[in-house]
Amino acid sequence: MKADRVRALLGIRYPILQGGMAWVGTANLAAAVSEAGGLGIVGAGHAPALWVRQEIHKIRTRTDKPFGVNVMLMSPEAKDVMQVVAEERVPVVTTGAGSPGPYMEALKNAGCKVVPVLASVALARRVERMGADAIIAEGSESGGHIGDIGTIALVPQVADAVSIPVIAAGGLADGRGIAAALMLGAEGVQLGTRFICAAECEAHINYKEAIVGAGDRDAVICGAAIGHPVRSLKNQLTRELAALERQGASAEELHKLGAGRLRLAFEQGDVHNGSLMAGQSAGLVRDIRSAREIILTLIEQTESVLGRPVWKN
Repeated sequence: MKADRVRALLGIRYPILQGGMAWVGTANLAAAVSEAGGLGIVGAGHAPALWVRQEIHKIRTRTDKPFGVNVMLMSPEAKDVMQVVAEERVPVVTTGAGSPGPYMEALKNAGCKVVPVLASVALARRVERMGADAIIAEGSESGGHIGDIGTIALVPQVADAVSIPVIAAGGLADGRGIAAALMLGAEGVQLGTRFICAAECEAHINYKEAIVGAGDRDAVICGAAIGHPVRSLKNQLTRELAALERQGASAEELHKLGAGRLRLAFEQGDVHNGSLMAGQSAGLVRDIRSAREIILTLIEQTESVLGRPVWKN
């Protein structure tokens, strides 16, 4: 059956992963998702290694289920964070924004399952050769840093190119999306935006309500002109960034304007000047529920679309 390989590989009840979002993916949210049968993931982002270790310890006081840590490889903290996840023998390590090759041996020796997030067939083939256990193929509909291929085109091409399990991400928020991903060849899914609106997520209520109130055209891209596209909900910040891009601003100028803005949204709830990172699936998110309710609803919806029970055991 589809997704049995992902369930067996990661030791989870449902092949549903919570995106490893910087700031948003804390121990509180990750533990709740893992307890509900999915795979909760701490988002290391640019956080120091000590913070990541503390979050790992917090999770282990709240659940005995598998969990993961997402390491953004372009972060200056990445090397130290990788040392921590290996020392802590984190069950699953997802990676983004770079190649996990230099860390693969240490992670494997520590018993970690390595699941890179990527956005092209070439990268999928490369990480499979490196020894990746599975792949998260993330389409451009996702929030935060994105690639340029849509989920519906990317997933089947990646699934055809590799023999390891493929997990679909980007634009998924309900059972219809999960069922579609399975039909495209994915064996699991990763959702980010939907889990920002989990009750256990520590994001400011203003951030959550902005997602709940978002429409189909509200998740926009900034930074494409400098080769670093980021998707977030449109607000005063995105308008300022877009104006700078039109004026031919340098990468340094754009980075300076955007620095610290995700934290501003997450901690202070500034929906005008903060970076409300979210994917195009924001238009499908209509409420704030517990992680367990979200996952059970996703399963019910998927079963309804497919017309059969899925993942009961």
